[in-house]
Amino acid sequence: MTAVPAAGSAGPADAGAPAVEVRDLHVRLGGAPILTGVDLTVAAGEWVTVIGPNGAGKSTLLRAVGGLLAAPGAISLFGTPSEALPRRHRARIVATVAQSPVVPAGMSVLDYVLLGRTPYIPPLGRESAADLAAAHDVLGRLDLTGFHARELATLSGGERQRVFLARALAQGATLLLLDEPTSALDIGHQQEVLELVDQLRRENGLTVVATMHDLSIAGEYADRMVLLSEGRVVAAGPPREVLTEDHLARYYRATVKVLNGDHGPLVVPVRPR
Repeated sequence: MTAVPAAGSAGPADAGAPAVEVRDLHVRLGGAPILTGVDLTVAAGEWVTVIGPNGAGKSTLLRAVGGLLAAPGAISLFGTPSEALPRRHRARIVATVAQSPVVPAGMSVLDYVLLGRTPYIPPLGRESAADLAAAHDVLGRLDLTGFHARELATLSGGERQRVFLARALAQGATLLLLDEPTSALDIGHQQEVLELVDQLRRENGLTVVATMHDLSIAGEYADRMVLLSEGRVVAAGPPREVLTEDHLARYYRATVKVLNGDHGPLVVPVRPR
C-alpha cells in the first residue's frame, strides 16, 4: 500500500521522542474514577495492545490519548503536550477507530472514507485527485471497492468495521488508535485487517495502540501488552510475560491454557473443573 499522507501533512514534532507518553493519568467520568494513575510509553513504530476485563478503563485510555477527554499535563504525543496540539495538526498525526463511530445518515462508503482526508483539504476547498486516490487505495486493500457507492447503513457490522478502519488509514496519520478493531469481524477478515495494519506499521513507520478482547490475536501482533484492571496498570511487557495463566485467572477470573505459538502466546479457554 502506498503511503497516504498528502502533501502538507505534518510530521512528529520530535522524531526522537516517544510516540505516546502518559504520566500519572487520572480520569473521572460522572464522578466515578475510571483511570487512577496510569503510566504508558509507546515508542515510535511500536505496536502496544491494552487488554483487561470489562470496565478496566481500556477505551477511556484510548479516548484520552486521542484527545477526546481532557488530561492536562498527562499526555504527550511525539514530544508535544497533547493539549498544545491544534485540532488540525492532531488530525494529521493521530487517527482513531472507535468501537461505535457516529455515522451521518445517508452517507456513502466513499464519502465516509474521504472524511479521513479532511485535515489536508483547505477550508472551503474540495478533495483533490490525490485524496480520492488515497480513499480508493484503502478501500481496495480492505476488500471494499465494490461498496464505495453503498450507504453505510446498508452494510453488515463487519463491513462497517472495515469502512471505519479505511477512514482512519486514509487519514495517513502517524499514530493509529484502534478500539476493538476486530470485534465485528469474522476470523478471516480479522486476520486480513490486522495483517494490513502490521504491514503499514513496518513499511511506513506507523505506531499502533490498540485495545482487544481476543487475547490470542492480541498476543500474536503486539510488541508489548499492557494489562489494566480497575483503572490501573497491573502488568506490562512482552506478550509472553503478560498473557499468563496466573494473570488471566486473577484479573479476568478465567480458566485458560496458554500455549506457545509461532508469533506469540495462544490463549485457549477451558472449562473449570
